[in-house]
Amino acid sequence: MFCASGTEAVNLALLGAGRRLARGRSLVTWAAEHQAVLGAARRLQVEGRIVHVLPVDARGMAEPAVPEDAGLVSVGLANNEVGTLQPVAEVAAAARALGALVHIDCCQGPRWLAPPLELADLASFSGAKLGAGPGGLLVVRGDTRLEPLAYGGPQEWGLRAGREDVASAVAVAAALEVCARRRTERSAAAAPLAARLRTALADAGGRPTGGEPRLPNFATAAFASARGEDLLLALDLAGVAASSGSACASGSLDPSHVLLAMGLSLEEALGSLRLTVGYETTPAEVEQTARSLHSLPIHARG
Repeated sequence: MFCASGTEAVNLALLGAGRRLARGRSLVTWAAEHQAVLGAARRLQVEGRIVHVLPVDARGMAEPAVPEDAGLVSVGLANNEVGTLQPVAEVAAAARALGALVHIDCCQGPRWLAPPLELADLASFSGAKLGAGPGGLLVVRGDTRLEPLAYGGPQEWGLRAGREDVASAVAVAAALEVCARRRTERSAAAAPLAARLRTALADAGGRPTGGEPRLPNFATAAFASARGEDLLLALDLAGVAASSGSACASGSLDPSHVLLAMGLSLEEALGSLRLTVGYETTPAEVEQTARSLHSLPIHARG
């Protein structure tokens, strides 16, 4: 079914299925998942549901072991901040052995690898991450029952009342078609470019974050001696688009929950930098970025 965003798709999956869990059955997820997942988990906890938020390793990877009371297990296809691929098949197998539903957050990754829909009862997608702009998608296995988040008309099989955004739905469908056709070719082209960026980040004094296996387009690092927003400003002035795991909320800077879950220090979590390669990124653009990283004020010149 089509949604307004990946966040809505995640919330409909987790709240819709989580509110139907039998007494004594839990939602299981991991500490480095997207805030949409963790926010929905917190909401279920407030409502009196059992929730387990499990730790991740230093790469940001989930441990496939699942508590025996699991009724719904939510795991990402890939971590949205550091790109680490998650052991989705192992998690799904562990969940199935306990009779639990499986939700795969596919918002990050489908441009680069095929989402394993055969393993999922529920799978969420983001139009923005597909290059389609606004819009989201929730794939629901036919026999999976959900509690709607909004009530009214019969749209989307009674699970999402209200008029559908046809333009966004068409854009998401078109983007998925492009991804399916180009992901193998583009993944092979992106991998050496991202590797060059990871080297440049390390040469600039960054501590590499994430680890293998990872999405082929990710290059991430943390700088204990600098704040993420300062790095972003310097790169923006150099014409380089980047992002940071840090986020401003109500005028205060919060550290990346992903990096903290991975065991990085508070200083490092506040100094994260995330560079990603797109379908059309060129080697010349990557070299320009490497030069810009070399000129950052925190560059180790010793």
